Amino acid sequence: MASRIFKRKAYEKMLQWKQESQGQTALLIEGARRIGKSTLVRQFAQNEYKSFVLFDFSKVSKEEKTLFDDLSDIDYFFTRLRLLKGVTLYERESVIVFDEVQKYPIARQAIKALVEDGRYDYIETGSLISIHKNVEHIIIPSEEEVLEMYPMDYEEWMWAMGKENGYADMQTALQKKHGFGDDVNRKLMRDFRLYMLVGGMPQAVSKYFDTKDFAAVDRVKRSILRLYQNDLQKIDKTGKAQALFMSIPSQLASNANRFQPSTVIDKTRAEQLDNILFMMQDSKTVNICYHANDPNVGMDLSTNRSAFKMYLADTGLFITLAFWDKSFTDNIIYKKLLNDDLATNLGYVFENVVAQMLVSSGNRLFYYTFPDENKHNYEVDFLLSRGTKIHPIEVKSEGYKTHKSLDAFCDKYSSRVSNRYLIYTKDLRKDEQTLLLPVYMTELL
Repeated sequence: MASRIFKRKAYEKMLQWKQESQGQTALLIEGARRIGKSTLVRQFAQNEYKSFVLFDFSKVSKEEKTLFDDLSDIDYFFTRLRLLKGVTLYERESVIVFDEVQKYPIARQAIKALVEDGRYDYIETGSLISIHKNVEHIIIPSEEEVLEMYPMDYEEWMWAMGKENGYADMQTALQKKHGFGDDVNRKLMRDFRLYMLVGGMPQAVSKYFDTKDFAAVDRVKRSILRLYQNDLQKIDKTGKAQALFMSIPSQLASNANRFQPSTVIDKTRAEQLDNILFMMQDSKTVNICYHANDPNVGMDLSTNRSAFKMYLADTGLFITLAFWDKSFTDNIIYKKLLNDDLATNLGYVFENVVAQMLVSSGNRLFYYTFPDENKHNYEVDFLLSRGTKIHPIEVKSEGYKTHKSLDAFCDKYSSRVSNRYLIYTKDLRKDEQTLLLPVYMTELL
């Protein structure tokens, strides 16, 4: 658990749920492990309620589990609960928290009766070992509202750095289509590279603030990755999910126009691979970007599920995984990455962070490829659906501003395109109809 408490956007969404629901629904917060769900919920319960009860189902006692065996007498249930927990409950002023609820599905099933009773609020958290996998023998309560939570995004990172107004300045620059100037942009890019290196896992962020030691941060991230490895092995005992997960950096570095599962695992039937990918995506540890065969506002209708790219949900974890062959990622590597001085093409790292930022701001991921005149492929890295139009995005890790794929795509689908973006490392500029956008502004799209 992180030793620091960071400001998170999900807190405001929880406040909105509390005010609007008035006890008529429970709130289920889904997300990968170690992204700060439990810390956030405890903070919310302490700040916003007169009292709260916490069930942590990763270490709950047998006696506490028996509470949920019989809810035919709700009054008796609450009497036993108060005695077991030693907490006074106040009607409409107390909340009961079910942390890691996927570990005890019977408690999740109890939500229906508890919400119908109406005396208290209920918040659940669930992670990695799929909530959806552990519901075979229970009735899923329809009284749940789901809030998806992610690693700290760049705005949350800026808050942690004490830069409360940083995003407001970026929004103004984007609205006016006017950059900050090259000197300011270089500083902003250095700050952003620090975010990429440390990532948005609160435990890693806290370690960085405490030590400023990248090797110590890297050890934290390795412990999280090992936890994910173990959990993926639990949800897929064939080991294929874990193998696919570990191969993400090498797959992206190969610059292929799709993930090649056959180079990682034995030949797998399409249906079985779909199930594995669903479990991985459901775990919230990865973001999957599918090929849209017909890029239009209804991209789901033309998704090619056999053609996809896979990204880590946190780019800090991605960088550690990319150097997994070392006992720890040497400080020199981190410093060179921070100063943009490592002699390797880092395009795949920037592609991963753009995917992360798009997902955290509420977008689903799609990409598109099509042949050029030389029988090679043009590739548009991401497609966003906005109203009746689409916004194509090309990602570059360097400062050059050529965008042949983007131009060819916009010529091919001119009637479907409104805004077009090149995301790169230099200052905000216009190049005819294309907006050249510094990567740290991605979440504003």
